[in-house]
Amino acid sequence: MIWSRRQFAGLTLGFAAWPGLVSAQDSGLEDALLAQLFGTTSEHEAGLRLIADRGKPDMAAGLILALRFAINRQDAIGRTLERLTGQSHGTQWFDWMLWQERNPQIVPHPSYAAFMRDAHLRIDPNFRDFLRPEHLTRDAAKIRIEEIAWGGVLKDGIPSLDTPTMITASSAEYLRDDDLVFGISINGDARAYPLRIMGWHEMFNDVVGGVPVALAYCTLCGSGILFETQTRNAKKPLIFGSSGFLYRSNKLMFDRKTNSLWNQYTGQPVIGPLAGRGIKLTQRPVVITTWANWKATHPTTRVLSLKTGYRRDYGSGVVYSAYFGSPDLMFPALVDEQAHNQKDYVFTIRQFGVARAWPLNAFDKKRVINDAIANTPLVLIGNAQTRSVRAYERGDLTFASTGDRLTASDGTGWTATEAALVGPDGVSLSRVAGHISYWFAWDNYIGDAGTVYPG
Repeated sequence: MIWSRRQFAGLTLGFAAWPGLVSAQDSGLEDALLAQLFGTTSEHEAGLRLIADRGKPDMAAGLILALRFAINRQDAIGRTLERLTGQSHGTQWFDWMLWQERNPQIVPHPSYAAFMRDAHLRIDPNFRDFLRPEHLTRDAAKIRIEEIAWGGVLKDGIPSLDTPTMITASSAEYLRDDDLVFGISINGDARAYPLRIMGWHEMFNDVVGGVPVALAYCTLCGSGILFETQTRNAKKPLIFGSSGFLYRSNKLMFDRKTNSLWNQYTGQPVIGPLAGRGIKLTQRPVVITTWANWKATHPTTRVLSLKTGYRRDYGSGVVYSAYFGSPDLMFPALVDEQAHNQKDYVFTIRQFGVARAWPLNAFDKKRVINDAIANTPLVLIGNAQTRSVRAYERGDLTFASTGDRLTASDGTGWTATEAALVGPDGVSLSRVAGHISYWFAWDNYIGDAGTVYPG
């Protein structure tokens, strides 16, 4: 992909919007980067010479971005990257992005932000909603902007489902019993959102049981997280969509009020007007289970209709089937695979001021795990085959299962519901919000800040 000379000229003028961007001695570096995508062959070659002769790795970020899109110029760009960094990744954009993640001490040259913005505006002018110059400085951004990657779609290219049509369980003839669904129940309002539909949309905005919520489903990192969308001091709940951008193979969603970019995994704004304001979305419990299990335990449930307003192949096992069946990632993210493979599933909880993950295969040998997070004792009930895990506070009790019966250490029988564990005389123990994800996502966004169940 190489842009026209006219586009190059327009982008060069665009740097006037970034006063004080570079020093006088580096005044040609912006044009040198732009020339990799938009310049003539002679401009491209002269730009690389200028960058190479300067000999500083702070230009690597711009060259890595250029490497992805300047298909016919990758060899020369790759050689220049190797000269600046001493690394040998050739023309492999994926590997250079991993190198960049490993080296946070290398701060990109100030021209990078403008180059990154202008390059992506040529893909979709609507990206200007997110990439405003004042939000791309290192002080304003809460993630490294050089690690933001285009996900291959435009803004809202993966359309959210906003207040989608729901139907009764008996009307959902399109579903197979073994289809997986996101099961949600709030204040007695039970809903099922099939993964075979949500994989095409990755986001819904709805009101369940009177509570405004959004399910942020990142297919790349295997995580569907249910967030409350009414934030502190806001008059109305936020409405979310998919931006088209990724960070370490995780979607960056955006709110339609401010166009801030949010980390889907943490529920925090990272770029834009809301970044750095201490906002964090509250999680609600959600479970992945089979349609047969969900409708058996929730006979009055409603479920997504196939009438979404979009034309997609909502067949079983269609969406992202190749990716889900592969051990590889589609986009770059560093992963510690000493104990777990990058796409092993884990169940994660981030509550009580701490974070902990439980490998899903821990439930292969036992359905019930008694554990704790911080000073809060928990019991987790799971099924690795259906990716179903629910967590509850357990107080001073420990639990075991015999068949379908859940028994406490005092000999009493308990029932697991979507809201709580219910015991004798209506005594209940609260459910704790958590979600499934791939190991690599936990490792990238929580990592050493959390703990992992060793079983």
